[in-house]
Amino acid sequence: MALRPILCLPDPRLRATSENVGVVDDEVRALMDDMLDTMYAAPGIGLAAIQIGVPKRVLVIDLAKKGELPTPLFVADPEIIEKSDELSTYEEGCLSLPEYYEDVQRPARVKVRYLDRNNERQEIEATGLLATCLQHEMDHLDGKLFIDHLSRLKRDRAEKKFAKAARLAEPLAPRGPEIREKV
Repeated sequence: MALRPILCLPDPRLRATSENVGVVDDEVRALMDDMLDTMYAAPGIGLAAIQIGVPKRVLVIDLAKKGELPTPLFVADPEIIEKSDELSTYEEGCLSLPEYYEDVQRPARVKVRYLDRNNERQEIEATGLLATCLQHEMDHLDGKLFIDHLSRLKRDRAEKKFAKAARLAEPLAPRGPEIREKV
């Protein structure tokens, strides 16, 4: 298990579409372990493989709070098979856009089919923060960032902020949870 560097905007690899793994084998499980270690170290609550430069449809999530036992969710080749018309709003952030948070509306409930760590087909029905996190990480697999759900003005401002930071060679350090519930 190893910590991997997290790509930050404006890295163009974040806009790549990830490919299915087909089978969760030892190589994919090793990737999942590295991703989990990287996510915990950041710290965050979700991470997609593309965020560490690997264009595979793999993500990890752990919503356990500090002091709670870890409860990692390992997901490969996910697909949303149902989503609600009802929306919920969360203040989202992203390890690839450090220290930037905005309210995002997404379906309040999703049903996701995926391969688990043991290569078994699973379905999960998620609401609340888990639903938001799953959708956020699955967006990464399609080359989307949470800022793509914002107005053009807010998205342009965010892109300019991170482009400027990259030009100045002063990348912002990832901090804080990836998604925070709006209180």
